[in-house]
Amino acid sequence: MITIGQFFLLLTLCLSFQTLMPPQLRSTSVHAFFFNACLLAVVAFSSQQVTAQQEKPQIDSQLDWARWRGQNGAGRWQAPTNLQLDWSTQKPELLWSQPVGASYSGITVVGNQVFTMDRQVNGQTPEDALAGNERVICLDRNTGKQLWQYSYAAHYKGLDYNKGPRVTPTVHQGRVYTLGAVGHLTCLDALTGQKIWQRDLVSEEKAKLPTWGYSASPLVINDSELIIHAALQPNGCFAAFDCQSGKELWRSGDDPAGYTAPILIRQNGHKQLIGWTPKHVLGMSPVNGEIQWKIPYDVTYGVAIATPIFEQGHVLVCGYWEGSKLIKLSDNLKQATLVWEENEFLRGLMSQPLFRDGFVYLLDKQYGIVCFNLITGKVAWTDKNQLTPRGRNPQATLVWIGDTDRAICLNADGELVVTSLTPMGYKEISRHAVVDFTWAHPAYSGDLIFARDDEKLVCFRIPTEVSHSK
Repeated sequence: MITIGQFFLLLTLCLSFQTLMPPQLRSTSVHAFFFNACLLAVVAFSSQQVTAQQEKPQIDSQLDWARWRGQNGAGRWQAPTNLQLDWSTQKPELLWSQPVGASYSGITVVGNQVFTMDRQVNGQTPEDALAGNERVICLDRNTGKQLWQYSYAAHYKGLDYNKGPRVTPTVHQGRVYTLGAVGHLTCLDALTGQKIWQRDLVSEEKAKLPTWGYSASPLVINDSELIIHAALQPNGCFAAFDCQSGKELWRSGDDPAGYTAPILIRQNGHKQLIGWTPKHVLGMSPVNGEIQWKIPYDVTYGVAIATPIFEQGHVLVCGYWEGSKLIKLSDNLKQATLVWEENEFLRGLMSQPLFRDGFVYLLDKQYGIVCFNLITGKVAWTDKNQLTPRGRNPQATLVWIGDTDRAICLNADGELVVTSLTPMGYKEISRHAVVDFTWAHPAYSGDLIFARDDEKLVCFRIPTEVSHSK
């Protein structure tokens, strides 16, 4: 592509052309012809360069999985309609595998780039076994080749489950935002990995680290504000930072930090941030963080993990010890009322529940997948631990496939499972092992699936149905 400097150099040569011609020709049609020809050449050359740049093939933005839970955080994979979901004859194809360090961090995909985080244990000694670096990694979508990495020191003293970062990187308008396990809030250039800004929330803002480290992925709102859940001190359970500079804009709430990312909801022209802390479920103004309502929910060990769901004017949170609660919001989002609570069958932990056509599908700690009516809380069925084995910390990432009743799940054993989830029951369609034990959330883009464990990040292609049209 022609640069601005090159353009003006050529233009200057054109304007100087008359000084190079014999005096007797400077005012003739010959001079005009050559001068105009030069200008046309410059414009044409510049246009060709710009056109070539614009026509460079790009990945469809609809295929991006740019944040926690994909587009709009909805947990919905806009997959090709011709995917072959029955893998009895043709399995998903491994395209590449790239070594990575240990981590619980999920994966994001934007264009030709794949992002995640891990931990490098260099620098550890017998006297200091918790030293090391956190790392943001960018890989090539097509080959798995590492494009760049950004690393910084992160000491895990006092951190339980200390193998690596937890959050899924958030990619927005050419920048990557991450929050490390011990409070490093970082903004990087997505193309180069260069640091734009970084805040150490523990040392700078006296943020109080939760037992298992920061796990809530940053949320971008209004294309300009970064919302985090990090318990800055004082009165900063939630906080907003300027995306461009990293400057704090507001902070809100004095609850301790939990592990769940806030969500932005809309109803009747009103917007609100929903947060779940170890003490409350609450609604905040996205303008200044003012708390507009809150419902008490005292969470054992502070394990408020799964992101709240907002459907049909109701907020649903699903906890491990105290179970699930449904909260009805007023039309203007200023009042909230507890509708029901249940702690026998509806006890989620890390797994994000799904909602469709009035019913919720939740991984319960004892009964496996449970289907229940959102408004009444009445249980329709359980899968009796078919999707994933019963365990102390059951985990499976649940994602809808398009607008169908099909869901794709990566369980803790690293098995990719395609199921049908309806109020009538659970039906397994396919199952295929893609990684080893993992709690990290995968990413989905086009016909590709990106998953990871503590040693590798892999890319699989899902088979497509062959057209038999004549």
